[in-house]
Amino acid sequence: MNHQRIDLPLDEKHNIALWKVSDKGDDIRHVFLTHGTFSNRKICMGMAEYLAENGFTCWILEWRNHGESDQYKGKFDFETVAKEELLVALDYLLNQLNIESIDCVTHSGGGLCLTMFLIHHPAYISRINTATFFGSQVTGAAVGIKNYLLISIGRYLSWLVGYVPANWFGPPHRESHYFMKLWYYWSLKREFRGENGFHYTPEMPMIDFPILSINGAGDTFIAPRQGCEDFLHAFKNPKNKFLFCSKSGAYKEDYNHARIIFSRNAQTEIYPKVLDWINA
Repeated sequence: MNHQRIDLPLDEKHNIALWKVSDKGDDIRHVFLTHGTFSNRKICMGMAEYLAENGFTCWILEWRNHGESDQYKGKFDFETVAKEELLVALDYLLNQLNIESIDCVTHSGGGLCLTMFLIHHPAYISRINTATFFGSQVTGAAVGIKNYLLISIGRYLSWLVGYVPANWFGPPHRESHYFMKLWYYWSLKREFRGENGFHYTPEMPMIDFPILSINGAGDTFIAPRQGCEDFLHAFKNPKNKFLFCSKSGAYKEDYNHARIIFSRNAQTEIYPKVLDWINA
């Protein structure tokens, strides 16, 4: 298995890391992957290596301040990643390398960033064949009094200290309070709006390629089932599919937010479903 880091210029002082994962030297079929908050390429690596073993060349994007991308001292948020990181990476793949079309696999906030990117850059929609979202939702985290209070308290505490510790949601990276502001808003106000008030939900149906949304029964806070279903339904595409993975549904475990994409069980019973989706 070959792993190659490609440094792409984000601005005059900073680079972001794009990882090429390949096995059989076949550069015909390509998959773009990216992680979510508190994470980096490693959460996507199992999926990328599995797809590479099955003939794909995979490309994993790491956001600024994550993995081996450069540290960035300025303010940035989900929208910044969508408008800048994803633009740099997909422009490189589709326009500079002249890849004709690509499939996408994202984890958590990576799916939200891909959605926002495509709404702002709709010319790229026709270049994407399919997408797979692992644990992606936008307005469903603050379900019930307990979750609502946890998020409200978390917002206040992160405002006090300036960041959200990685161990609140899982290592390895912490996120700044500024970065998480939109997530707090989406969760507590239940509206998918940007920093300037731009409303994303009405624009989501323009994304018309098939999307597979995968959710685990053990993911009850970051990406609860109803939130993932609501996010998928907002695209209003009858070709989209929702996959709920639970013991009661004959899966090996009630997958949590991380294990749904990175675990031995996921490799044996979920990865093949993603491969089938891409190949359909």
